[in-house]
Amino acid sequence: MRPVHTALAVLVAAVWGFNFVVIEIGLDHFPPLLLSALRFLVAALPAVFFVGRPKVAWKWIAGVGIALGIAKFGLLFTGMDAGMPAGLSSLVLQIQAVFTAVLAAVLLRERPGRVRVAGMAVALAGIAVAAVDGGTSGPVLGFTLVVAAAACWGVSNVLTRKASPPDALNFMVWVCTVPVVPLFGLSLLLEGPGRDLAALRSLDWSGVGVIAYVAWVSTVFGFGAWGYLLRRYPASSVAPFSLLVPVFGMSSAALVLGEQVSGLRWLAAVLLVGGVALTSLAPARPRARTAAVSAGSRPAAADASPVR
Repeated sequence: MRPVHTALAVLVAAVWGFNFVVIEIGLDHFPPLLLSALRFLVAALPAVFFVGRPKVAWKWIAGVGIALGIAKFGLLFTGMDAGMPAGLSSLVLQIQAVFTAVLAAVLLRERPGRVRVAGMAVALAGIAVAAVDGGTSGPVLGFTLVVAAAACWGVSNVLTRKASPPDALNFMVWVCTVPVVPLFGLSLLLEGPGRDLAALRSLDWSGVGVIAYVAWVSTVFGFGAWGYLLRRYPASSVAPFSLLVPVFGMSSAALVLGEQVSGLRWLAAVLLVGGVALTSLAPARPRARTAAVSAGSRPAAADASPVR
């Protein structure tokens, strides 16, 4: 990769890592489901009027919007609101790579090789260590919700791979339109209109900055830049930079929020990042061909999903 593109990949990882700190700050201003709804509303508008029409079928946009927007982010924000630390959340969420590999093996019949299976085992050991650390520093419910969010992220990854969007930014902006109304409805139902109105009435510049960051910087810029890199380079060259996200997440949470990083958490980080690296970067065994390739046809292009 050219140095400028390497710097861009590191910048995206830093943006996504620091996003957990911004979410933590935002939860002081908004209920979790309302914050998630505002995030997708601002990310979708006005960008949806400039990215053009969807380039994939609506069933994929709706599926990813439900799995990623409603389930994954709803659970993540709620888990962090329940007391899950920002730095630990950025780390535990990376177990999505294991869920993705397992779901791809079951649904897409991608047979994991020995290296990938070993990576899953190492990553799961990291989750076990993180659970021990979380049990001494945070509520079990918050930890469980973040793990569930990672599972939902795995579902959205598989759906994204099936959709194979040619334009990551176009796809993500249209995906952002799906969760808005359901999340607002869930917020009114579960968090109550009184709490929502109080949060909106007390909106200040800090709250506006939080929404702008999670919507435009983390979502629109982050996924747009990531998609740009994937169009220029193989996924195997770009994907490793996503392993920097928990590094930036944990360090920024320690610097900005004063979160303590214990020895157990560092051990969990080493195991999780190492296991995710093996799981994500080791090639899956190709499915056995059951039918001859038609004359003149070409094999499908390699997966270049930005959601690893």
